[in-house]
Amino acid sequence: MKNTIHYTLCPVCGSADIKNVLSAKDHTVSGETFVIAECDSCSVRFTQDIPDAFSIAAYYKSENYVSHTNTSKGLINRLYKCVRNRTMRKKRRLIEKITGIKKGKLLDVGSGIGSFVNEMKLRGWETTGLEPDSDAREIAWQLYNIQLADSPDLYKLTPGSFDAITLWHVLEHVHGLFTVVQQLKVLLKESGKIFIAVPNYTSKDAAIYKEHWAAYDVPRHLYHFSPWSMRVLMEKNGLKMLQHKPMWYDSFYISLLSSKYKKGKANLISAFWNGFSSNIKAMGDVKKCSSVIYIVSK
Repeated sequence: MKNTIHYTLCPVCGSADIKNVLSAKDHTVSGETFVIAECDSCSVRFTQDIPDAFSIAAYYKSENYVSHTNTSKGLINRLYKCVRNRTMRKKRRLIEKITGIKKGKLLDVGSGIGSFVNEMKLRGWETTGLEPDSDAREIAWQLYNIQLADSPDLYKLTPGSFDAITLWHVLEHVHGLFTVVQQLKVLLKESGKIFIAVPNYTSKDAAIYKEHWAAYDVPRHLYHFSPWSMRVLMEKNGLKMLQHKPMWYDSFYISLLSSKYKKGKANLISAFWNGFSSNIKAMGDVKKCSSVIYIVSK
C-alpha cells in the first residue's frame, strides 16, 4: 500500500499561504500526474501527495535513471555520461578552491553509483559516500571498488569531522528536510563547507518548458527550490549562504529531456538553443541558472 504526504503548510518556512501552480507527469516510471504547489512566503515549490519514505523506492526503479544504473541507452544518457567525467573534475576543483585544501575529509550524500566519490578518492581525499539504493551501491562496488553506506548511516557519523559535505542533486529528494540539514550542520567542521546543487525553477528553461520541465521529475523531486527559498531554508537551520555557482551543462541536459517529454522525441536543435539561451540569461545573474550550486557554512 502506498502512503502519501499532503502538505497544508510550507515544508520550508511553515506558511499556510500555499497554492497549486501546475501539474506534472512522471515520465520516468509510473506515468502518474502530480500537483506542484508554491509557497507565497518563501517561494519554494513542492510536490503534493508524494509517496512517503517507505513507498518512494519503486519510483526510482527504471533502467533509464542514469544516476542509479550507469545506462548508456538512448542519446540523452550517452551525452550525460560523456559530460560526467568533465563535471566531476570541475566539482573537485571547486571544492579544493572553496575549502582551500587539496586533501581532506569528504562526505557525499546521495552518491548514486559512486562516480564523484571515486574522483575525490583518487585525488587523496578520505571519502564517505551514502546511497539509499542498494542496486546503485552494488554498481559502485563493481565499477570503482567503493563501498557506499546506506543513507541511515548519516546519523552514525562523527560530529564535526568533515571538511566538505556534498549533495549533488540530492536535497530535492530527501524526506525529513530539516532533520537532514540539521545533521549536515552537526557533521561539518567549524571551517567546513557544504555544497548543495539543485535545479532552479526560476531559470529560463523552466519557464520555456513549464509543466514539461524535466527537472520537476515528480514524484522523486519532493521540493523545487528557488535561490530565495534555499536561503530561507539554510538560515532557518542556522547556516550561512556564502556563494552561488552555476552548473552550465544542466540547462542542455534538462532541455533535451524536456523536449522529449513535451513532443515525445527530443528536438536537438531547439533543445540546444533553449539550453543556450537559458545560460545566456544566467550569465548576467547566476541565480537564474538551470541548476545552482549553493555554498554554505556554519
